[in-house]
Amino acid sequence: MAREYVTLECTVCGSRNYRTQLETRGDAKLRLKKFCPNERKHTEHRERKK
Repeated sequence: MAREYVTLECTVCGSRNYRTQLETRGDAKLRLKKFCPNERKHTEHRERKK
């Protein structure tokens, strides 16, 4: 299986805070609750390509 890097972007402020690896065959976009240093709270982060 091939893996690629994707960045996680905050849905509130739009900053790209995290980078992770995913398998390429996944259809759904990754959504996680992560800490946003700009907002200083946990917000939803979505997958963005480079």
